[in-house]
Amino acid sequence: MMQLEAEKRLEMRGISIEFPGVKALDAVDFSVRRGEIHALVGANGAGKSTLMKVLAGAHAAYDGTILFEGVPLTIDSPRAAKRAGIEIVYQEVDTALISYLTVAENICLDLLTGGQLKGVVRQRRFEQIALEALAKLQSSIDVRQRVSELRLADKQLVLIARALVQDSRFLILDEPTAPLSQRETEHLFRIIKELATREQLGVIFISHRLQELFEICESISVMRDGKLVARQRLAGRTKETIVEQMLGRRLQQTDRQTRTVGQALLELDQVTVPGELDQLSLTVHAGEVIGIAGLVGAGKTELCKTIFGATPAAAGQIRIAGEPATIRSPHEAVRHGIGLVPEERRKEGILVTDPIYQNMTAASLKQFVNRFGWVKTGTERTAANAIIKRLAIKSTDETQRVEGLSGGNQQKVAIGKWLLADAAVLLLDEPTKGVDVGAKREIFDVIDQLAGQQKAILYASSEFDELLAVTDRIYVMYDGKIVFETNTSETTEDQLLLYATGG
Repeated sequence: MMQLEAEKRLEMRGISIEFPGVKALDAVDFSVRRGEIHALVGANGAGKSTLMKVLAGAHAAYDGTILFEGVPLTIDSPRAAKRAGIEIVYQEVDTALISYLTVAENICLDLLTGGQLKGVVRQRRFEQIALEALAKLQSSIDVRQRVSELRLADKQLVLIARALVQDSRFLILDEPTAPLSQRETEHLFRIIKELATREQLGVIFISHRLQELFEICESISVMRDGKLVARQRLAGRTKETIVEQMLGRRLQQTDRQTRTVGQALLELDQVTVPGELDQLSLTVHAGEVIGIAGLVGAGKTELCKTIFGATPAAAGQIRIAGEPATIRSPHEAVRHGIGLVPEERRKEGILVTDPIYQNMTAASLKQFVNRFGWVKTGTERTAANAIIKRLAIKSTDETQRVEGLSGGNQQKVAIGKWLLADAAVLLLDEPTKGVDVGAKREIFDVIDQLAGQQKAILYASSEFDELLAVTDRIYVMYDGKIVFETNTSETTEDQLLLYATGG
């Protein structure tokens, strides 16, 4: 039996890779066998995403060896990885799909580019292949529908279906449940378990939601500072021991400052957006952190975008510091001292190909322009550096491109932009999405400091334990409405979930 498992094992031995000024991976050994669901965790910047990009062929300049069944593999491109039966589903699923093509065309894309489909291939053939793959996922997605019309959960299933038609042997899932509701997550877990058993698919599961790992994974590898620090079975482990291995220390709990609440800085009165928000009323005071609790699709993101002017309200009133405000664009929102850290940070919150300092000053560039219209780059970089140090952003320096940062550090850049702009009202939409436990604590500390500076903060999240840890009051949303309001100290996760599910 042990020999059979060894023959089905994918191994990475002594994997090292360096970027300018940074040793991202240091002689890492990693393995997973077919039919196994294996967790890979680590703090942001630990190297887990880099390791998986090596395995998926995105980083070719590495030292070390990759083997399957004891035979060395040459993986120097994504196509080579696919030929070896290795597929990756990235967290930002939109980057891997072609939005204007149909579901069937996206599922069969690699078959076409890889030359597996020969001769004249008709649309009906695409659709039949896609239907068979989706049937394995117990999905009834319309294969003729354009991908741009799909929900995020369905886009993930399309990418997994693409892996199945390739007869993949190993599937890497990077934060797969981040955009999913509880029901969608349960459905995905059921599918993954069946595929691992029926198709002998080896699954590498990356997630910062540690509780999920105990629900679906058999074993776990923990990385820290570019090295593998533990590989073990999950049975008998606790979340606390995993966190300690990730951080190399115990996670220190910091006491929240006593908050002094000032005037109402943001007020919504019967705000309505047809089909999205229904007569919402709420108040956020200076020095107060207000939670917006709700499951995926409850309207949290729509609320934040309406306040920020990206989706103007059709009825109702918004008041800033007691004065009526007409906010019909993000530009007007910024003028009123409102900042937004959006849920989809790579699409909407940061400029991924630009350096950190230009991201930091994007919302406040006017203050760095001289009377001749030239940007004072030195002053701009100095100001950005102060925010980098304040938020403990791990980077080579302020000129590093944001795309080279870990997910948690990218999120810090998205927040830092508004610190530099000195926004009075800060809207945080799922601010810890894809962020590790250590970085979460750092973000909570920043939020506490901002509240102490009399900023008004709206914290929208489906992570109810976070809301209980960081907020003063909580509004619960369901189907575009506020259905419950409470002081944080007077509620529980169970009560929040009851109202968030329509109870």
